Amino acid sequence: MWKKILVPTDGSELAGKAIAEAVDYARVAGATLVAFSVAQPYPLLPAVDGAMLIDPAIDSAEMQRVAQETVDAVASVARAGGVKCETHTSLSFLPYEEIIRAAAEYGCDAIFMASHGRRGLSKLIAGSQTQKVLAYAKVPVVVFRPALPVD
Repeated sequence: MWKKILVPTDGSELAGKAIAEAVDYARVAGATLVAFSVAQPYPLLPAVDGAMLIDPAIDSAEMQRVAQETVDAVASVARAGGVKCETHTSLSFLPYEEIIRAAAEYGCDAIFMASHGRRGLSKLIAGSQTQKVLAYAKVPVVVFRPALPVD
């Protein structure tokens, strides 16, 4: 059984459902959770004809503050479930690389994360951090997925 589980979160509703499942598993297994959130900075882009392409009011410090609030919420859920939980954040353009790095740095023997289950063009455009973690992680990855819509 896994004893230290990295739980990456973006603060979404789906991630919240995955966290609840991770807390349940950790309680039964006697594992510790490591809540982890990656703040993604916006790339600096030049203005086009005087129009800003990004909101300059949103900076990396604010994004890191939100990431910390996100992992603090996970820790709160874990505590309520009787599970020990560490919290960590990172700032990176490549969340999947940070997730894999964090699993190694914090001594995690598994990663438990959500997948939005995107298909088709949406998956191609949005990419999948979960798919990349599955492809490159050196520890087992448990993926919590929503039920796919019936076509």
